[in-house]
Amino acid sequence: MTAKPFLILQLRPEDEASDGEYQAFLEKGGLSTKNTVRFRMEQDALPENFALEDYTAVIVGGGPGCVSDDPETRDAVEARAEAELLALMPEIVARDMPFLGCCYGIGLLAHHLGAPVTKECYGEPVGPVTCTVTDAGRDDPLLSGLPNTFDAFVGHKEAVQSLPSVAAHLMGSDTCPFQMIRAGQNVYATQFHPEADGQVFAERIRIYSDRGYFAPQEAQALSEACLAANVTQPEQILRRFVDRYSSD
Repeated sequence: MTAKPFLILQLRPEDEASDGEYQAFLEKGGLSTKNTVRFRMEQDALPENFALEDYTAVIVGGGPGCVSDDPETRDAVEARAEAELLALMPEIVARDMPFLGCCYGIGLLAHHLGAPVTKECYGEPVGPVTCTVTDAGRDDPLLSGLPNTFDAFVGHKEAVQSLPSVAAHLMGSDTCPFQMIRAGQNVYATQFHPEADGQVFAERIRIYSDRGYFAPQEAQALSEACLAANVTQPEQILRRFVDRYSSD
């Protein structure tokens, strides 16, 4: 029987950023174009015959949009893509389907689970942040055996404000308490970017220099800080996710 592919859903409208993110998922996750199916949600709607059961697992990337953006003023294409993604979450959670939402994905999951996702607190500037594994995280197969604290790359305007009642709290940081959560046994989301290394983040800093994450004149210093950072553990989480759910 042919192994089912991993489904990678993206929301980055910039070709360079989208392609770079996809390549990072492949390289850090040990995936290839042969065992993944890629959908750029901001370009096309999901096909009419789309079915989650055709895939081994779902990975959702980041993007410049926010779940908490005003629906009256946000970009129409972005709103349509988000609505499609939110429409998938009930089935993903009900089936406890392997899912990894990265940055934007934690907003999707928490919002679906009824937790507030806003810009009120816990937004983090672009760059590395030190994250800490919780007691529940130390028992999780994606985190077991990793250091109790390690740096990860973040950069987000909104954040989960309180833990969903049905979710496990796996990681946090001083600046953002909910860096990684899990619903059921297989539905994961991170506020940080497990696919990103310093070069990936430096490229995103250049691409998103006018999207309000930082003052444009700070771009060079931020890039240098990311390139100099020691961020190596988050990609282990992505790789463990892929290895755990890869079809035999």
